[in-house]
Formats: sequence, structure tokens, C-alpha cells
Amino acid sequence: MVRSKLRTFLLGAGSAAVMLAAVLLPVEASAAAPPSGTIAGFWACTVPPGYTYTTTSSTSSCGSSNTQYFVQPPTDNLWACTLPAGFTYISAQNTSDCGPGGSRVKYYLRTPTTNLWACTAPADFTYISVQNTSDCGPGSGTKYYLRTPETNLWACTLPTGFTYISVQGTQTCSTSGTRTKYYLRTPESNMWACTVPPGYTYISAQSTNDCSISGTTTKYFIRAF
Repeated sequence: MVRSKLRTFLLGAGSAAVMLAAVLLPVEASAAAPPSGTIAGFWACTVPPGYTYTTTSSTSSCGSSNTQYFVQPPTDNLWACTLPAGFTYISAQNTSDCGPGGSRVKYYLRTPTTNLWACTAPADFTYISVQNTSDCGPGSGTKYYLRTPETNLWACTLPTGFTYISVQGTQTCSTSGTRTKYYLRTPESNMWACTVPPGYTYISAQSTNDCSISGTTTKYFIRAF
């Protein structure tokens, strides 16, 4: 009987000690809660390659840096503090979300597609028209109507992998005066072209007004090698 009562007393005392320790011991500080309405992301002391961030928070847990970033994979229709590779944007806003030191620019991300009005013209695209806009943030007053490069397209740039066979002067490619528009062609042997693309030579040349809006230049009869 005595042993039973002693065992009960000791068990009760042990439980009380555990509960008291739980109250007295400091609890580790948790990371800031993720912003509401966001997709999957996490707080980090740096922004890893391939990611962007959508807001920042002051912290004492990142060593010499006093800023942590809410890191997210870039996706369409995300307001982001950077413009990741492979994306363009269609709108921008000034914000204090993106770091200490005052207002920064946040970008409304979009994957580049043909027939999209965008604030940049990515390398894999050309554009066929421009417009003045206040959508794209400070220092950028132009939007571009993107097109995937293809043969027989009048384009405002000459994309890699294409040549052209004719030009025209136009005001659709710039908000400040006349610029050149190019009639794109995919290079092939035995065609007259305004350039000699990589992988081609030429077997004849002629003077022409087809290839420049400012005077006579040369057209080449190209052959692949």
C-alpha cells in the first residue's frame, strides 16, 4: 500500500515538473506568416536562382542581412519584385513591399505569347507595333505588340534565324518617328535576300532599294553550305 501511494506521488510530481518546464522554457521564434492570398512560397534570407519574391520583412535571424524575402516560383499574373528570365510584364506599380529604402517597382508577370501587349520584347519574340503607355513603370513608356517570328511577317526587328527580302518605313515601330519594318523570310537556298545568314554563302549580288529605307544597298542570291 505504501509503495503504491509513493509511486502515485512520484508520477504526479514528474508530470507537474514537465508542465512547469514547458511554461518556463523559451519558445523558438517562428518565421513570419506568409502573406495572405499567395501561392506556395517560403521565407528565406536570399532569393534562390529561378525564383522571385513578392514581399520582404525585417528580421534578426539572417546574420548580417536584416531582411528576409517571401520567395515564390514565378508564374503568370503574379505581382513580383523582380522580372525573372523567361517572363515579361504588362503592368508595374510603385511599392514599399520589395525592400527597405523606399519605394520600388513591382511587376505583373506574364509568360510571353504572340498577340500580347507587353512592356518588354523578349529575345525569342519580335513585335509589329508599339504604343505609348503609363502602365510599364517609371522610365518605360512603351508597350510592344508581341509576335512569334515567322516567314512573311512584317516585323519591327530582325530576329535570330531569319533574313528579310524587303523593308518599309513606318511609324508603327516607334513612338518617336519613322523606323524600319522588315519582311521576314526563313533562309533557304536559291533566294534573293537582304542578308547572308550564318550557314549560307551567296553566288550573286545586285544593287537594290528593297533592303533599306535610306538608299541603295545590296541583295544576295544565297546558297546553304
